[in-house]
Amino acid sequence: MHNIIAFQGHAGAYSDLACRAVFPTWQTLPCESFEDVFAAVHAGKASRAMIPVENSTAGRVADIHHLIPDGGLHIVAEHYQPVEHHLLGLPGSSLANIHTVHSHEQALSQCRQFLRQNNITAVAKRDTAGAAAALKSLNNPGIAAIASRLAGEMYGLESLAGNIADQHGNTTRFVIMATAPHLPEITTPSITTLIFRVRSVPAALYKALGGFATNGINISKLESYIIDNKFTAAQFYADIEGHPHDSAFCRALEELGFFADEIRMLGTYPAHPFRLG
Repeated sequence: MHNIIAFQGHAGAYSDLACRAVFPTWQTLPCESFEDVFAAVHAGKASRAMIPVENSTAGRVADIHHLIPDGGLHIVAEHYQPVEHHLLGLPGSSLANIHTVHSHEQALSQCRQFLRQNNITAVAKRDTAGAAAALKSLNNPGIAAIASRLAGEMYGLESLAGNIADQHGNTTRFVIMATAPHLPEITTPSITTLIFRVRSVPAALYKALGGFATNGINISKLESYIIDNKFTAAQFYADIEGHPHDSAFCRALEELGFFADEIRMLGTYPAHPFRLG
């Protein structure tokens, strides 16, 4: 399992690019689903998992905040991967001939304006690189895929247009996960990710988070999502700028415990330099 990192998707996916950027000498392991990625690490087939969390254009990756808490792994690092979408076609095809494009729904949403301007119909597929890999078998010069340049090189496709995302600086944030936590030194600028629930009483969330404000600790991300079919119970996912061994963080966490239930740490890891950019 040493020097192997698992990701969801086909070879050449953006997650594959992220794996190669962080671990350039490691072998990457494509997996069919996110559940398969977690399972590969638990089974010892890989020592790390690369999991996309959110994109600067399309927002949160669907279902990931349910999968991460239930996956049984710990967040040990984060990575911000620039995303440059390419319109990939069969050799000899051209942008003018393309009427349909296949890709992951996230990639399609990130290129919505480009597709509308070129009157191209979007068809959602399971992942970007998989859509690129399937083009050869379709053998239709009017169908293209949106994927990475790496995917185009791997599957013998041509880039008909590059950098076609609607917003420049398109970036995906990933978390890197392992079976055991890897707590950084307390002097290292760190992010702690945790989940919690608040009791159903007035101002519970306000009171639960008050300790972070009074102790000068920034919450860089806070999201809620429903966890029951009656829409009465919500779970919160938070990224907090701090280290659990820091005294101020400990005081804030103690106050959170007065008003929140089922607090669970998902990982403490070094803050990526991208945050300081």
